This record gives sequence, structure tokens and C-alpha cells, in this order.
Amino acid sequence: MRGTALAAAAMAGVLVLAGCAKDSSGGSSNNSAAPSSGGSDCVTAQKPPAAPAASSSTAAAGGKVDGSKLKVGLAFDVGGRGDASFNDAAAAGTDKAKSDLGVTTVSESTASASEAESAKQQRLDQMASQGLNPIVAVGFAYAPAVKAIAAKYPNTKFAIVDDDSITLPNVTPLVFAEEQGSFLAGVAAAYKSKSCHVGFIGGVNTPLIQKFEAGFLQGAKTVSSKIKIEDEYLTPAGDFSGFQDPPKGNAKAAAEIAKGADVIYHAAGASGKGVFDAAKAGNALAIGVDSDQYNQKTVAADKDVIITSMLKRVDVAVFDYIQAVAKGDLTVLPKRFDLKVDGVGYATSGGKVDDIKDVLEGYKAQIISGAVTVSDKPQK
Repeated sequence: MRGTALAAAAMAGVLVLAGCAKDSSGGSSNNSAAPSSGGSDCVTAQKPPAAPAASSSTAAAGGKVDGSKLKVGLAFDVGGRGDASFNDAAAAGTDKAKSDLGVTTVSESTASASEAESAKQQRLDQMASQGLNPIVAVGFAYAPAVKAIAAKYPNTKFAIVDDDSITLPNVTPLVFAEEQGSFLAGVAAAYKSKSCHVGFIGGVNTPLIQKFEAGFLQGAKTVSSKIKIEDEYLTPAGDFSGFQDPPKGNAKAAAEIAKGADVIYHAAGASGKGVFDAAKAGNALAIGVDSDQYNQKTVAADKDVIITSMLKRVDVAVFDYIQAVAKGDLTVLPKRFDLKVDGVGYATSGGKVDDIKDVLEGYKAQIISGAVTVSDKPQK
């Protein structure tokens, strides 16, 4: 009886959300419900039913794993350790491998914004020739290099973040549901906006960054039928300087704020510092990306305007991969690091979204259950 009642209650919750959120379309139709605390008149959708969000990283379960014999290579994308974003998250994964698994050797190298493809191949070749194993390449830009060098060193294990195009047996893709975490960022932006006008800034206009954009747009539109969204990129596809140009990020964010946006979400790597600076100067709020940017030293001067960050748990994926290699069982890794396995999420540091946490957790649970489907392609 108790199980039947719980199942009925859960189904009722799904039906309530389905009626008000139009889940897969990103639109919102219910104007009868007022926003909860922290929201503005912008919010038109009912809150989703609160439910506990599940689970932790897949490969983390189990007994103590000894990684002391591993010599790890970490090939950073543009920006490297200290970017307060994507690369720092990867570095956190290897740092955890040192502390938790006993890994003693991690060799790091960083790509430059203008380097030739041959430089990436040379970087990975050098790591493999030095006996580093496994080697983690951070970013889809490494795909051609990983494909070439992994074929040359079939006994060396490689992982690549944000690419699943390589079918070699010694290459493991580490890919994410960025759109799911970004949906929650869009919900938070709509709830925290006083002007019902928010903004998105992508670093480089690629399919990967469009996933961040897609989730953000859908999340904001799901909770508000009135929301206005500024939506821009710093550089076109192929020009990776958009991930390392804080002045350009500042200028673009300032322009969005001048148009009326009062909450800006960026997916622009190290350029995000410029976005935060502009938000602070323009009396706006900001949402970080990848790492919990409220706690990043390189953007500490702007932490008071960072209300949350979309957590892309590259740290979880890198750590889980290294742990799986140490265990000798890569099958424990998920196919995609999504909300269900704590692969993406949102940060609560600073307490700035505590008043809407029930809303965020409700949508998180609905995405995990499949009641809300988040598109990975922008619907404008």
C-alpha cells in the first residue's frame, strides 16, 4: 500500500510539471503561480514538485584503489591550470587522484591559443614516449592529435574530454550533458532577474558550447513566458581565442547589460573573468561555468556577483577515469556524465540560490527521471 501511494504521488508530480513546463519545447504556459522567494514577476511557471536528486559518480563506489604505479599525463586546453574554469576542473581531478589513489606522478602541459595541430600531436607523443600512462587530453581540439598518437602507442591508455568520435580501443571519451546543468542555470537566471532580461555569452560558437546555450535558453523559457534573452558568442568556430580573451568578454557582457540584461551566464573559459568584471561594474549578476567560480582565486574580486555556477564535473570524470584505469576496469564509467551521475550540476557557494534551491532540485529530479527532456540544440 505504501509503495502504491508513493508511486501515485510521484506520478502526480510528473503530471503537474508536464502541464506547466511543456518540457521538451522549453516553453512555459502556466501564468497562475507566483514565484517563490528570490524570484521576480518574471516567473510564470509553477514550481516543479520537490524531490531528492540522486546519486554520485559511478566509478567512485567500491573499496580502496591503489593508483601509486600510474604516471599520468594531463594535456590542458587553452588557458591551462589557473583558468578558473574548464582546465582547473580537470586539474582538480588529478589532484584528487594524488590524494585519494596515491598517484605520485602527474605531468602537465598546456596548449596555446594559436598553436598548430602538430604542436598538440608533439605534446601527446612526448608524454607517451616518456612512459606516461594514462594520458588525459582536455578538450575536443585534441581529437585529431589523440587519434593519431593513440594509434601509434596502442599500449598507452588515452582519455579525451568532450569528444566521442575516436573508436580506437585505447581511447576513452569523457563527455557530458552540459545542456542539463545549463537548464538549471537558466532557471536560476530567470528567478534572480529583476528585469526579466538575461544574457548568455559563449566563448567560441561550436556544437559543444551550443549545448550550454541550448540548456540555458530552455531553462529560462520554461519558468518564464516573458523572459528576454541576449545571446552572443565571442568568436566564430575555429577561433579559439574566445576562450582566453577577458577584455572581449567584458565588452560583450557590458553591451548585454546596457541592453537591460541583469543576469549573465557565460560558457567562455578564461574570458569569463571579463564577464564577471562587467557584471560587477554594471550592477548585474553573473553565473559561472565548469568549476565553482565563486571559490576560484583568480576571480575572487567579483565573487559577490556570482550567484551560482553550472558545474561541469570534469574533475569527477578525470578522477573516475584514473581510478578505473587503476582498477583495470573501464566498463564502470558512464557513457555520459549527466545529472544522474553527478557529472553536471550547480553550485551553492555564497548562499545566493538557497532561496530557490527547492525549485532547482525539483527540476533536477524531473530531468533525471525523464519527465523533462533538455535539448542539446538551441531553440530560438
